[in-house]
Amino acid sequence: MKRKYAVLCAAAVTAAGTIAVSPTAAYADHEGTPTIRELLELCGVETDVCEFHPGGEPELFAAPSRVVGSEVFNCTSGRQDMAVIWSDTTSQSNSVGLTLTTEAGFGEVFSVSYEQSFEHTWTTSHTETQTTYVNTAPGEVGWVERQPRMQRVHGTYELHFPDREWGHYVWYAPFTVEGPVPGSPDDVVTQNVRPMTDAERAACP
Repeated sequence: MKRKYAVLCAAAVTAAGTIAVSPTAAYADHEGTPTIRELLELCGVETDVCEFHPGGEPELFAAPSRVVGSEVFNCTSGRQDMAVIWSDTTSQSNSVGLTLTTEAGFGEVFSVSYEQSFEHTWTTSHTETQTTYVNTAPGEVGWVERQPRMQRVHGTYELHFPDREWGHYVWYAPFTVEGPVPGSPDDVVTQNVRPMTDAERAACP
C-alpha cells in the first residue's frame, strides 16, 4: 500500500521502486501544526529519516561590540601602554531555543550536513584570549572592545516518520542557527580611552 507523503513545494517525492504521489504540504510553521521544537526533539528518536538541507552559503556578519577584559587606569604622570588581558567566548544560538550539540539528535544531523556542504566543521563555541595594549595619557581610563565575526545558516529539516505524526509521514521544519567563526581575520578589536572621573582620580594610589 502506497503512503502519501507531505512534501516541500509542489514536487512529488519518489523513491526507488515507488511511484510519485500527489503532494500535501506539511510545514511546522502554521497554526494547528506541531511546533518546530516538537519535531526536532523527535529527530533521530522516532524518525526513519532526519536530514538538514542548508538554504545557501553561510551568511557572515559582525556581532555587536562588547567590552572585554577590565579597565586600566593611568595614575602616572606620563603616557603608558597598559596591558588588558582578556578572554571572550562566542557561542551558537538558534531559532528554536534548543541546545544544539553536535554529538546526537538534530544537532548531530545539522553538524554532518554543514560539514558535507561547506567542507569545514561547525563550531558550537569559541573562546578568544589575547593581551591588548591601550595607550593612555595621564588621568585616562583605557578599555578594549571586541566585535567578533559570526555566521548564520538558514535551512530546513526533513523528517520521515514510520507512522503518521500529526496526520503526515513527512514534515519540514525551517531552522536558523548562528555560531562563531574561529580565527576570523575580520574580528574587530579596538582600544578606547576616556578621562577619569573625580572618584577614579581620588582612588589612584
